[in-house]
Amino acid sequence: MTREEKSIVIKDLTTKLADSSNVYLADISGLNASLTSDLRRACFKADVKLMVVKNTLLAKAMESTDKEFGELTSILKGSTSIMLSETGNAPAKVIKSFRKKNEKPILKGAYVEESIYVGDENLDALVDIKSKEEVIGDIIGLLQSPAKNVISALKSGGGKLSGILTTLSKREE
Repeated sequence: MTREEKSIVIKDLTTKLADSSNVYLADISGLNASLTSDLRRACFKADVKLMVVKNTLLAKAMESTDKEFGELTSILKGSTSIMLSETGNAPAKVIKSFRKKNEKPILKGAYVEESIYVGDENLDALVDIKSKEEVIGDIIGLLQSPAKNVISALKSGGGKLSGILTTLSKREE
C-alpha cells in the first residue's frame, strides 16, 4: 500500500469516525468465510457497518478526529474490526446474538455517545444501553401518564358530580 493509498484510507476512516457517535472495536479473527459472511449479514440487518481495518491506520484516524477515544487506541493490537452504528446498542446486540453459536466476535472496546468501554466484560452493559429514541419515548410516556390520570379522574368525577347534583336537586323539589 502506497503512502497516497494510506492517506486516502485514513481520511475515509476519519470521516466515518467523525460522523458516527457509536464505534465498536471487535476481534473477528478465526471466523471462516461462511461465518464472516453470516456476521456481515447480521450487521447489515441491524444497520451496523462492519469493516476490517489496519490498527496503525485506525489509530491515525482516531487521532485526526475531534473525539477523545482515550484508551481505545491502546487496545489496537492483533486483528481489529470496526463496527459503526447510529444506535448505541445495535453492535452489542449483534455481537451477543452471534456469539450464541460462535466464540467470536470478541468485543475489544467501544465508544458510545462519548463514553468509553474497554473489554469484553462490558458487552452485557452495552446491550442494555437504551437508544436516544427509547429514552425519549420513556420520558414522553412518563410525562403523559399523570396528565392521563388527571383527565380520567375529571371525566369520571364529572359524571359522579353531575349525578350527585341531579339527585340533590330532585330531593329539594
